[in-house]
Order: sequence, then C-alpha cells, then structure tokens
Amino acid sequence: MASNNSESKDVRHKIVLTRDLGPDVMGLLRDREENYLELVLWDKEEPCNRDWILKNAPGASALIVLITDKIDTEILDAAGPKLLVVSTMSVGYEHLPMKELAKRGIKVGYTPDVLTDAVADITIMLALMAGRNARETMNIVNEGKWPEYNWAPFLFCGRQLSTSASSRKRTAGFIGFGRIAQATLSRLIPFGFTDCIYTSSPSSKPTPTRDAQLAQTLGLRSVRRVNLGTLAEESDAVFVLAPGGEATLNLVDEQFLRKMKKTAVLVNTSRGTLVDSDALAKALREQWIWGAGLDVVKGEPGISADHPLVKEQRCAILPHIGSATYETRVEMGTLAVQNALAAIFEKPMPAAFDLTGYQ
Repeated sequence: MASNNSESKDVRHKIVLTRDLGPDVMGLLRDREENYLELVLWDKEEPCNRDWILKNAPGASALIVLITDKIDTEILDAAGPKLLVVSTMSVGYEHLPMKELAKRGIKVGYTPDVLTDAVADITIMLALMAGRNARETMNIVNEGKWPEYNWAPFLFCGRQLSTSASSRKRTAGFIGFGRIAQATLSRLIPFGFTDCIYTSSPSSKPTPTRDAQLAQTLGLRSVRRVNLGTLAEESDAVFVLAPGGEATLNLVDEQFLRKMKKTAVLVNTSRGTLVDSDALAKALREQWIWGAGLDVVKGEPGISADHPLVKEQRCAILPHIGSATYETRVEMGTLAVQNALAAIFEKPMPAAFDLTGYQ
C-alpha cells in the first residue's frame, strides 16, 4: 500500500460518511475536500441504507459510521484493499467486526471520554427519577388527574437518593467501573454516599491501591471490588455501566434482582442487553426493588407501548439519549473525523481502539 506521508494534491482519499455530522464537524472535511478528499455522504436524516454503503464503499480509505450502522465482512470486502480505517461516532463497537478488522490491519477509531460527563449526568437523573416515582407522578399531572388527589403525609412518597437523619450510610454499586462509572460516583458524593462497591471483568486484575486512593480522594469510607451477588445485596443504587456482548448478556437477571434491597433502584445507561427485561418487569411488578431508570432497553428502538417495562409505572425509560447534548455530539463527531483523517495521513489517532486482543 502506498505511503501518504505528505498531503500531496496528487493523492485523493475517499471518505464515506453514513450521516451528515453538522456544520461544525463537516467543516473539518470540507476544508480539505478540494485537494485531498472525496467525500461521499448519506445526507438523509433516516438511518443509512445498507445497500448504499455497499454501493459507495469500493475504493474508500475511510468509513465514518454511527452505532446504528452494521459493518461486516461483506462491507469490508466491498470497500477493498484501500480501506485504512473505520471510525465510529460512538464508544460502543458491537456493530463492528473487530476480529476481521484486526485480521486485515484496518484501524478502528471510536469516541471515548468526550461523552463521559453527559452520560454520568443522565445516570444521576435516572437514579433520582427512579427513586422519586417521577414517571408515575408526572403521568398524574399529564393526564389531568392531579385535582383528584388531596395532600397527605405519605402521598407520592418515594425513596431518597441522598442520606438522611435516619439513614447515614449509602452504598453505590457499579457493574463495570470505567470512566463513566467513576464520573457518576463523583456526582454521588454531594448526596452523601459513603461507600462504593463494583464488579469488573474476571480477566481484569484487582486494583486495591487505585481503589484506596479513589476512596481517599472522594472522601468515601471504602471503594472495593466484590462479586455480583454481594453487589446486589449491599447496594442502595445499582448502576449498570459495563460493555455489551455475549459475556454480559442478561447479567442482571432474576437471581440478581431478587437479591437487591426492596428500597434500591436500578439504573442502566450502558447497553440494554445487560438487563433481562422480563425479569426486571417482574421485579418491579412484584416490588422486589423500588424502581428502575433506563436509557437503554434490549431490542431498542423497537419498544412499543405494550412492552413489559413500559407498562411498569416505577420504570422511567428514556430513548437512549445519554450522550444527547449538543456539546457532546459535536465533540463525538469531531473526534470521529479526526480519527479518520489521522489514519489516512499516517498520524497518531486521537482515539484508536486497541485491537491487540482481537488478533
């Protein structure tokens, strides 16, 4: 493959984008388009058509895609040997054939870090919504039923996220303890959380020194790694923030939910596949736990009004908007483009996925 150490006007690189990323981001590509780049853009608001990708991929140096675009061997074959990089505007990579990309020496760009704060913010919001019966009580107002209720000492009462005079201890439990989980934990400190427990991949090494330092920095009594059962039993709020895939499929199942405190809430802002929807609906219906806040649901976006979780008033569901702030989406799009351009012009990618484990 020819080297591209200089941005020669004689060399043009085809970049296929499966969505318009907005004026701020597209400007990074338009500035180079006249001399160095050929841009092929799916300019509709609807998800990119697979046939369109197959038709336009041949000869591409880079594919810039969204998490909704399923990239597989057929598309890589169609792109051909010139393909240098697949850059996704997402942290997740379940839509990419990682082993095949590693085998072919194709780089992968993704967008970690830039969405950490946005997702951590909405994780806290969902914990509050789940505990304080937000969906149930908002529906009362939206349906014009508020006049039917007279004030009473325990009317509309939920569970407090913060500590109180009667409950001075709060334990946050994290399934997955990466960047977003730790950002969420830092946001829980003003609520008076005193302890943190977490589970990690069995293949990851224990980090007692890191955990002790984190506890000291945040003023917590402890940060410790535990097994899944202990996490379910001890947590006042369980935050699901682990990667998707076969290894974590239905990690939160009926057995886990039955071990949770009746006053606890479950929040999932990672992948819907980690939580068994039917088991969670049953847990809410039979009041094994207090409530749930979900930004993701298995099978999304095909979630209809008759879905078991939609029927549960103690389950607050958002349509996967964890990173949906203008600031974050511009930063994600910018990073996706920067990754693609860096790979094309043989410069260090700002956020290259390490494919070592897939080779």
